[in-house]
Amino acid sequence: KIQVEFNPAHVQSYRLIGYVNRKLATEDFNNDQKDAGELGVGHTVTALYEIIPVGVQSSFGNTVDDLKYQHKKMEEIVVSDSDELLTVKFRYKAPDGDTSKLIVKTLGSDIENLHPSDNFLFSAAVAEFGMLLRNSEFKANSSYEDVIALAETAKGNDKNGYRKEFIKMVELSMLMAER
Repeated sequence: KIQVEFNPAHVQSYRLIGYVNRKLATEDFNNDQKDAGELGVGHTVTALYEIIPVGVQSSFGNTVDDLKYQHKKMEEIVVSDSDELLTVKFRYKAPDGDTSKLIVKTLGSDIENLHPSDNFLFSAAVAEFGMLLRNSEFKANSSYEDVIALAETAKGNDKNGYRKEFIKMVELSMLMAER
């Protein structure tokens, strides 16, 4: 199970891209009786979040009206002055285990110096393509050309040709969309 907490001192809003059918209730994260998913040895999972940093104007931010009967006074909200952007908690069980183990990692807010891997960038291209196919309200100015360009830059070592095949699929989708 994975749980991500964003620091509101740096992130005003966020959304998980995909995995909508895999969300757990917050209280189920520590419940070893609730399973979330299985990963085999050598497998990886990429979770993409779109974030809107504090101070950035966006039409995708929180547009929900204040609640009439439930609210917190600003004086009661304490925001950490930590330089951390987020904390990721990962719970896992050994194949023969019944009790989960917890790993906690943090990411600093100095993200300008991060260099995303080809795998991360390629995952972003796949997510963008999915938003185009679904005509997502979040696609903004995305285009098939953008998806192809990002996927091309992140092709990396494509020994089985899957990434090249994905790019061809996007190119065909672009041609069909033009009709």
